[in-house]
Amino acid sequence: MTDESVFPHPAYRGTVLAPLFEGVKAHFVEPIRAINQAHLVMLNKTSILDDKVSAKIANALRDIDETLNVDSLEYTGEYEDYFFLVEAELKKRVGPDVGGALHTARSRNDMDHTVFKWVLQRRTDGLIELATSLCEAMIEKAKAENDTIIVAYTHGQPAQPSTFGHYLSAAIEVLLRDIVRLQSARELLNKCPMGAAAITTSGFSIDRQMMADLLGFEEPVENSYGAIASVDYVTGLYSSIKLLFLHLGRLVQDMQFWSAFEVGQIYVPNSLVQISSIMPQKRNPVPIEHLRLMSSLTVGRCDMVVNTAHNTPFTDMNDSEGEVQQSGYAAFESGARVLQLLAAFLPAISINTDRVRKTIDEACITVTELADGLVREEGLSFRQAHEIAAETSKAVIAENASLGKGYDAFLSAFEKQVGRKTAIDENKFKKLVSAENFIEVRDRFGGPAAAPLAAALSKYEQQLGAAKAKSAHYATRIKNADASRAAAFAQLV
Repeated sequence: MTDESVFPHPAYRGTVLAPLFEGVKAHFVEPIRAINQAHLVMLNKTSILDDKVSAKIANALRDIDETLNVDSLEYTGEYEDYFFLVEAELKKRVGPDVGGALHTARSRNDMDHTVFKWVLQRRTDGLIELATSLCEAMIEKAKAENDTIIVAYTHGQPAQPSTFGHYLSAAIEVLLRDIVRLQSARELLNKCPMGAAAITTSGFSIDRQMMADLLGFEEPVENSYGAIASVDYVTGLYSSIKLLFLHLGRLVQDMQFWSAFEVGQIYVPNSLVQISSIMPQKRNPVPIEHLRLMSSLTVGRCDMVVNTAHNTPFTDMNDSEGEVQQSGYAAFESGARVLQLLAAFLPAISINTDRVRKTIDEACITVTELADGLVREEGLSFRQAHEIAAETSKAVIAENASLGKGYDAFLSAFEKQVGRKTAIDENKFKKLVSAENFIEVRDRFGGPAAAPLAAALSKYEQQLGAAKAKSAHYATRIKNADASRAAAFAQLV
């Protein structure tokens, strides 16, 4: 029979506490050790604990770290969780009075959220590093493809010629904005909850800034209630991650469309193609599908974390703690795979220029510039020029000819609309409707011509450099804090 007066009930132990214990083993042991060391240093430096007691606790903590094989631990229910197990081990070594002193002026509430932020800092930094590497690869590819002509599609139909570099630059701008959003969410992870204790801080003379410094945070969370209740550091972060992969998924979807046999705008090399098991002629660019799948999985995993906070109370709660924190790490895993694969895929693909030329010819997608050219060269209104361009394109499409071969149709349409002959000769007409000319004359700010594209790519490199500098700053602060904490703790031993 189950003794229902003794905690934990076997069902609660098996369904809640044991899985949480395994999660701590997998993710949270290192930050718990760091918090124990930093808190002891702070208690000593603020004279809340004297040197003798501090030394006993420091030596006991070191012994626990050296002798306790965390990987081999199995949850028995003897202690509620890993925190209480460590406290019990501490008391075994130095006695209950001294061992219990380490918990002065802190709570599992502020410890938990500090642990969660600690882990998210490092996972977010890793994700941002992969995102910046992808951005770097995309910038280099855009430079290399700055004059490679493509067909730009709208509503799934050929629209206008552009360049692959210009297309990639549009995606780079979004990626840079997503990196900024991620780094803004990362800023919330720089504020340390330690010292908030359960809810209202402590009557002891603790130094919250010292704790923040020792753990690699920038400063404490100011409001102690918010330190344990405000989980916008979780919802904001996962919302930013979601947007990154939602946006990359749109780019991936274009790659799927462009690689279709009927479109054939890109060539995917053999190293990124699987051959059908039954149809030997069939080249399947399956990495694109996996990129789309993993992007969608990442978006869904982020939604799961954010939605878990829906209609929850503004207080310390399990809905934002171990279970959901650990579940959210899957978003980092699948997201990292997307960034790594996409950073290899995009530089490897190439534009099928023959197929692009064929589509340009068949779809008459340079006809907009014919209308624009008539406005500039002949002084026509755009509407009148548009009618001439429309008649010309209809005629060549009916004859299954390219627009460049439609000079006779153009002459007829012009004279019909204007009532006179045009001053544009056949050579000028061919240049006017060429894809190269279409791109060259679009040299306005943000356009695909060489000068504005080069200026844009230079700006993107500067923005990327600023993002990488911010990440380097975070990494340096964490590294320095680790060294400072280790040195301060070693002085107590």
